[in-house]
Amino acid sequence: MKSLLIKSLFILFTFNLSFSQAWMTNLDIAQKLAMVENKMVLMVWEGTTEYTYPVFVNDDKGRTVFIENLFTDEYISPLIWKYFIPVIVSENKYGSMYYEIKGKRSQKYIDKFNDNSIKIMDINGNILNASDVYLEDLENITKIIQKYGLNTEFIAPKLKGYYNEKTFFSAYYLASKYMDYTMYINKNQRKDLIDLSTIYLKEARLLTKTEPKEDQAVLQQRCDLLEIQQLLLLKRPRRVLRLLKRMDAEDINNTNTAFMAFLFYTVHMSLGDNDKAEIWKSKISSVDLKKAQKLINLNS
Repeated sequence: MKSLLIKSLFILFTFNLSFSQAWMTNLDIAQKLAMVENKMVLMVWEGTTEYTYPVFVNDDKGRTVFIENLFTDEYISPLIWKYFIPVIVSENKYGSMYYEIKGKRSQKYIDKFNDNSIKIMDINGNILNASDVYLEDLENITKIIQKYGLNTEFIAPKLKGYYNEKTFFSAYYLASKYMDYTMYINKNQRKDLIDLSTIYLKEARLLTKTEPKEDQAVLQQRCDLLEIQQLLLLKRPRRVLRLLKRMDAEDINNTNTAFMAFLFYTVHMSLGDNDKAEIWKSKISSVDLKKAQKLINLNS
């Protein structure tokens, strides 16, 4: 990705052959286009565009270049479109969008939603870069691309599933897929994706209430196990082991026993206790063994 970025900047700043492409102004259409192109959405509030929005960008030699206005500069526009679907959202949409997240997000997330900075969203409108605190400093577009210009093809089916229908299973599987994705990206991108997966995991917990009453406890238990897996991605295997030991094996539903075996095997291997790990290995599928190895490598 870095080489592609440098190549793009070389074209933009050396040959000066690019042209400016207008930002979109309809969030729904922008999200659908992002779905097709496997990109994230780069969003700002309309009020932000009433003033010049200066930013930095790095050229092909790594030098920081000042851009007077993000929204009108003909050189930076193609670069943004290469990695994101940029959209300017009307202030009239604020109320309905805020209603969707009210009481469901951290204060840090709400602050990011409210401020005048660039917001990187997935196709479902959830913010990826909520950890970027807005201090009114100039943002660097190159750094935003390097950290958040993700190709979402890996998670595309689950993104679309949730986009088309919000159910327990679509939310749960998207949360799980985001967690899997963190094992294939750079370390500095991992925490933001884990935070994004947490949004969908919390949504899944709420949506268990829409499932048959006799299934709700089992589904909540599945969420508990996925939350424990999240700690392995954060490299906290000892915490994982403590939580697993607190769970009564007899209370684990049959549909969740393979998941629990996967976690026990992975955490024992991560902690170097191969003998205890071997007890669980036969209960894990070959696909999950490959996934376990990635988590083991991460925690080694």
